[in-house]
Amino acid sequence: MTAPLKPGFTEVRALRIIQAKSYPLYIFMLRAADILNFADISRVSRDDAGKLIGYQRPHVKKHIQEIVDYLNSDFPIFPNPIIMALSPQVHFNRTRGGHGLPDDGLSDTGRLSIPTPEEGRTKPAWIVDGQQRALALAQAERCDFPVPITAFVADTVNLQRDQFVRINNTKPLPRGLVTELLPDVDSPLPPRLAVRKAPSQLCDVLNSDKNSPFFGMIKRASMAGKSSQAVITDTGIVDMIQQSLTLSSGCLYPFRDIGKGETDFDGIIKALNIYWWAVRDTFPEAWGKPPEKSRLMHGAGIRAMGRLMDRVLGAVDPLRRDAPDAVRQHLALIAPHCRWTSGTWEDLGYRWNEIENVAKHVGELSNHLIRLYQNARRELP
Repeated sequence: MTAPLKPGFTEVRALRIIQAKSYPLYIFMLRAADILNFADISRVSRDDAGKLIGYQRPHVKKHIQEIVDYLNSDFPIFPNPIIMALSPQVHFNRTRGGHGLPDDGLSDTGRLSIPTPEEGRTKPAWIVDGQQRALALAQAERCDFPVPITAFVADTVNLQRDQFVRINNTKPLPRGLVTELLPDVDSPLPPRLAVRKAPSQLCDVLNSDKNSPFFGMIKRASMAGKSSQAVITDTGIVDMIQQSLTLSSGCLYPFRDIGKGETDFDGIIKALNIYWWAVRDTFPEAWGKPPEKSRLMHGAGIRAMGRLMDRVLGAVDPLRRDAPDAVRQHLALIAPHCRWTSGTWEDLGYRWNEIENVAKHVGELSNHLIRLYQNARRELP
């Protein structure tokens, strides 16, 4: 299956498929025991400067064990290939003649030379899809189990990340991981993903800017287990921003110039900061706690308060010098009626911890907050 070629290289029989001249595909086989010797798993994380690196989700032990149990059964069949990105140092030598078939112009057979991994040095491949399977294969009893590999040459992590997002877009991949990766994908995205790219970028800024009320508080896949201060799911923040940014009734919608395809990110961040600093100041006892102790930090609370934001910032121009004080005065109108950490929401009939991040509850809570706000404003002298 694999054979030493010359010092520093290992040779495998391969099929080369020409889809794009710059990025041919290679299909070949590796033994189960060889996969993690040749390929690394690039898990999503951030460097010291906060820049996103890698793209893989943390491995899931239960899922891996299920695959191991199947591989150790009597008649395992493993048709799904592991998808890898290869180092540009690989070489393909086409086999001339011998197969007796005319050239179809789509593919050719040959031998692929891959740099032999050396201890302590970077491996020549990275797993783009199939990390759970690769980890399971490494634990399987049959170390010589033949595994199909589909690979392409990628000299940048951006290309690897781009393929990872596209490959996993139709699988039950954690939504937060795909959302976090979107800002770092440079190529055109399907509309369903493209609409979340700007909100995810804004979520990054809110989480990394020390002047943001959300600084360090947003859970992202790359920060798993690194901060006990992170209590808010990024999907809740992204959903809140996306709705306000894309609906014509949203307070962030005017910051977009659809005709020119431009967005005033600085203006959006200023508006978000003004509103959410006011939320923090209005509900200090509920701010910064885990969602099981405060529904304000829960996805339902973030999204509902986001819908109220559209009403409040529709009445208060965030560019006004006195906007922070004005927003706090508007939020004070609903504060006595909110039950973020204890009690029961009047008119809704839900105890504070019965509110869940489902459409029904988010809609009911949003409408309740907006109704409280509108009624209180009517009663003002």
